[in-house]
Amino acid sequence: MTNPTKIKRQFTPQQKAEAVALCLSENLSCATAAKRLGIHPRCLTTWVRQARIDRGDFGPPEQGQLTSEERAELARLRKENRELRRDKDFFKLAAAHFAKEQLPPRGFG
Repeated sequence: MTNPTKIKRQFTPQQKAEAVALCLSENLSCATAAKRLGIHPRCLTTWVRQARIDRGDFGPPEQGQLTSEERAELARLRKENRELRRDKDFFKLAAAHFAKEQLPPRGFG
């Protein structure tokens, strides 16, 4: 017997914002609002928590609490870091290759 394939639903930023607004404006629990909207409660809980962090509802950010803007910047910097490491490794290999060509041949020639 094969497992049914799960399809991951994609939500636009506007859909997420509207779901969060419904939950917060009507003071509904995430579970109640998620049931009403037909989405998984864990998704809505995550979106609401991030919206509250972005609004500063939790006071000064605690460790691990990044705003959406900070998360985007962190992702960009991590990508840039990967690319720079890849470039550095490439140039290191190229330098070793060209240095090897410059060495005199070994042995009794």
